[in-house]
Amino acid sequence: MTEVFIPPTEQTLRLAGLQVTAQRLSVLRAVHGHPHTSADEVVQHVRTAIGSISRQAVYDALNLMVDKGLVHRIQPAGATARYEIRRNNHHHLVCRKCGAMRDTECGTGKAPCLLPKHSFGYEIDEAEVIYWGICPACQAKQPHDL
Repeated sequence: MTEVFIPPTEQTLRLAGLQVTAQRLSVLRAVHGHPHTSADEVVQHVRTAIGSISRQAVYDALNLMVDKGLVHRIQPAGATARYEIRRNNHHHLVCRKCGAMRDTECGTGKAPCLLPKHSFGYEIDEAEVIYWGICPACQAKQPHDL
């Protein structure tokens, strides 16, 4: 089943208990329109959409939206944090060479889809998985052994 993503509205922010501002709405729309984007890229998207905004205002809005569950922060080891609209039960593929990131669905289809051997009493509701490798574009650039 394919998920349908509805563009964020003022109501999206209100339902999360957030005050609606042009800056917050623009940040949320930038993340919606550009999944796996960095905070600096969000700054550029927002500036294009509404004009002037401070880098700190974007960082503050992203952190608030992560806290409220509207936005998901993905931070692969050694890489810049990326942001996407929160959705359920998927993982990420990351290229070791160029940093390209793609979504990939969980193999079992229901959260948390992976469970540890011992939960130590934790009630587990989510597993975050990042698959590392070389993307097709970078593979094509590699010299081939003859």
